[in-house]
Amino acid sequence: LANGLEKSGTRFIWVVKPGTTNGFGDVPDGFEERVAGQGIVGGVMILAWPMEADQFVNAKLLVDEIGVAVRVCEGADSVPNSDELGRAVAEAMTEGGGMKTKVKDLKQKALAAVSHGESSMKDLDRVVEELGQLRG
Repeated sequence: LANGLEKSGTRFIWVVKPGTTNGFGDVPDGFEERVAGQGIVGGVMILAWPMEADQFVNAKLLVDEIGVAVRVCEGADSVPNSDELGRAVAEAMTEGGGMKTKVKDLKQKALAAVSHGESSMKDLDRVVEELGQLRG
């Protein structure tokens, strides 16, 4: 995964659990220096690597239905090919690929939905009101 992200040349966020065994979860030596300047970016595409439970359904929704993610592998024992991963990430992040536009649009819709007075806030207010009526 580290090699694929590095080869993509795009900005990314990578969360790694510390203290894992067998080298899984360890950031390779020199990785952070090699990708310096790629920074942390909000509203970005997702690399879907479902390993268990509902992650497979979430990956299907994000990749196949919404189009804001790239499936890189499936299963806890799988490992993506770094060359293929690098190409997939680079292609998905170009403006011509369309995914970047979809991600930005989804980000704006999510921010609007949680803004005061918008759909999610109205729904939450309605639930609170209905729960309050159940007490009486």
